[in-house]
Amino acid sequence: MSLQVVTPRIRGYIATNAHPDGCAVNVQNLWAHARTTSTGGKMDNVLVIGSSTGYGLATTLCTNFSSGGKALGVCLERPSTEERTGSAGWYNVIEATRIAQEEYRTLRTINGDCFSDEVKQATVAELKKNFGKLNFVAYSIAAPRRRDPETGITYSSVLKPIGAPYTGKTIDLRTNEVLDLPLEPATEDEIRDTVKVMGGEDWAKWMRLLIDENLLDQQAYTVAYTYIGPEVTHPVYRAGTIGRAKEHLEATGFRLNPLMKQAVDGGAYISANKSTITQASAAIPAVPLYLSVLRKVLQEKRLEETTIAQIARLIHDHFQVFKPWPTLAEDGMIHLDDWEMREDVQAEVKERFAKITTETLNILGDYDGYKQEFEGLFGFGVTGVDYSKPTEIHRTNKDIIDMSES
Repeated sequence: MSLQVVTPRIRGYIATNAHPDGCAVNVQNLWAHARTTSTGGKMDNVLVIGSSTGYGLATTLCTNFSSGGKALGVCLERPSTEERTGSAGWYNVIEATRIAQEEYRTLRTINGDCFSDEVKQATVAELKKNFGKLNFVAYSIAAPRRRDPETGITYSSVLKPIGAPYTGKTIDLRTNEVLDLPLEPATEDEIRDTVKVMGGEDWAKWMRLLIDENLLDQQAYTVAYTYIGPEVTHPVYRAGTIGRAKEHLEATGFRLNPLMKQAVDGGAYISANKSTITQASAAIPAVPLYLSVLRKVLQEKRLEETTIAQIARLIHDHFQVFKPWPTLAEDGMIHLDDWEMREDVQAEVKERFAKITTETLNILGDYDGYKQEFEGLFGFGVTGVDYSKPTEIHRTNKDIIDMSES
């Protein structure tokens, strides 16, 4: 045992520790929301690649509880050591697994590098042993780097504009100041590397492997999550390196769809979700400031929607048992960003974004709310947790297969 009083170590968008009890309460709250949500779907076996945080965690919980499916998650999280706590995602998975066991549900996790052949083969073995053919596969990966198992080359993603330098309004999360941030354009190598990490190549490898191993049920679906976003973030997001990777992910979905149709009379789809507060999104220039303004506007218009509510809507509206195919927009994608991208919402956000200053962060936006939710991702500032008490930082579970050191 290792009882510690855990205090936050968060500098800007970098968090080096997490609070186990705070993360547990977060998952309990998500699970409680899933209880009240009727997805209308019944999924026997589900695989979620990127299952420990954000939309991946929400997908795991919704499919495991609301849809009654047996869920296998794949993620890469850091267990605790004597020197520091585990990552927030590690504690999220621990608590989700504990609740599933308590309710006699099947939720297992492989903790390892999803890009590696070893983890893919371990997933195949686990599916054949304890699950069976899959009805639903979700791909929800946001990673800073990827090692290509075929070449051994490690690629790193960058957050840069393409074509020309860009200076735009952002917020320094270390000083809480609104400032103009100059960014140099990405090189061709940086663009290529970002696509290698965040594009659709790995998703396609997963799906071809599952087809080859006969692990997809008839009319099985796979979905990957993307984000398009507004005009104010386009230079550093959609028109930047990460946007180029998202375009590759989306194109991969369009290529996979006929393959899935031929193999199992199924389909591959892209879901364009609303923006959400994550450690990954906090690192993107302009995005935290945009999210602060968007929060305020959505609150005023009563259009806020949590990540788990988004995924419940995805399953209910597009992947119900009695509805054979999802409803696609003209661009061929599912759109759950419809409330965020409403014309009146974006017009108001654009106007406020242009005017906002350090002094008006909580007048034109909800920066305090943004910061609170961001710190809550790591289990800090969560209602009901006594942070003055020591807590056990070493936590594990028999239904988690840890391959993180392999």
